[in-house]
Amino acid sequence: MHRFTSEDLLQYLYGETSNEKTTAIKAALQMDWSLQEKLELLSTTREELDTLQFSPSSNSINNILQYAEKAVEELTA
Repeated sequence: MHRFTSEDLLQYLYGETSNEKTTAIKAALQMDWSLQEKLELLSTTREELDTLQFSPSSNSINNILQYAEKAVEELTA
């Protein structure tokens, strides 16, 4: 049986998995209660995040953009 990561489950939750992976995850969910619990936790967390009213500070946004620019420079150097 395939071991699905949290990233796999997040992609499944957001409808970003291939048809094959979606089918495999659905089959695994029917048999693995632990996987069901992980998906439920991720789903609940997503719902809670969707209700938050939060805007990051300009400083935080600038830091993220600077980090991304540096990463791109390192990849292209």
